[in-house]
Amino acid sequence: MKKFNIIPAISSNIKEDIQDKINNKTKPIGSLGLLEQVALKIAIIQNTLSPTLNNPSIVVFAGDHGIAKDGEVNPFPQEVTWQMVCNFLNEGAAINVFSKQNKISLTVVDSGVNYDFDKHSNLIKAKIDYGTKNYLHQPAMSKEQCIQAISKGAKIVDDIYNNKSNIIGFGEMGIGNTSSASLLMSTVTGLPIEECVGSGTGLDNDGIIKKQEILKKVLEKHQIDTSPLNMLSTYGGFEIAMICGAILQAAELKMTILIDGFIVTSALLVASKINSNVLDYCIFSHNSNEQGHQKMLNYLNAIPLLNLGLRLGEGTGAALSYPLVQSAVNFLNEMASFKDATVSNKE
Repeated sequence: MKKFNIIPAISSNIKEDIQDKINNKTKPIGSLGLLEQVALKIAIIQNTLSPTLNNPSIVVFAGDHGIAKDGEVNPFPQEVTWQMVCNFLNEGAAINVFSKQNKISLTVVDSGVNYDFDKHSNLIKAKIDYGTKNYLHQPAMSKEQCIQAISKGAKIVDDIYNNKSNIIGFGEMGIGNTSSASLLMSTVTGLPIEECVGSGTGLDNDGIIKKQEILKKVLEKHQIDTSPLNMLSTYGGFEIAMICGAILQAAELKMTILIDGFIVTSALLVASKINSNVLDYCIFSHNSNEQGHQKMLNYLNAIPLLNLGLRLGEGTGAALSYPLVQSAVNFLNEMASFKDATVSNKE
């Protein structure tokens, strides 16, 4: 497996100059709040006082989960995964609307859907298998499949970067993938599964309790260590493993990474165990309404840009946050300084 060991911590050699530029804009210091932190981070990532956002991209990875076949952890049948992929390709989903609105390039990846898709210009066929195995009985995938998924995710990002993109977000589609994310979250953070499980695609309270009981059995069965490959291969989905590789590759290429909600953050949790420097390149788009997400953000000491009660997935939070990221870069580049505007600064 690629080691991703050349991801550098972001350099701070011009941090003071960037902060000075921000502080001398025609505003009280700190008055643009979180936008100032975003501007600072992007400028440091790009190592420039005048950062740019080029060809913003979102990649939606889709995969099926063996645990979803019996419907015990999800109210929707597994075939919704491939049906929603078709909806993405027909430009009928929320992520299509928000990506188009904000001029973000959207790519859909078949990471491991239990369906054969026709050729489509916006679909990358990277299928590892027709869904993972049911981790109630065995690991979700083999180590070899996991490595293959991570590598394919990295390659997809490499191609997007070579198309002159320097900012990227990730989304996902996969009935049952909140269960995988909950298991990964519990294993990485050490939190009990009850604090990690939410309603997913719409479980009621009884359904959530049942889901917790099932996933507790999964944890008791496997009792794995916290090595990233073990976690992903035992509990992950092909789409989550690909997102993990994609995040790591984007950081290695010094791209700005828009982190979406619960599922994508679970992939980031694992990626950060492979190389913690990956966190330097991440902007957290929103706080999902999936109950474990706030605890994930707390674990990562992350402050999200939005809190809209979203729990759709698809990368919608990343797409919705992008205009705020644009605003952060634009004020840094275009807003007048006190000197330029001949406005008196405080003494």
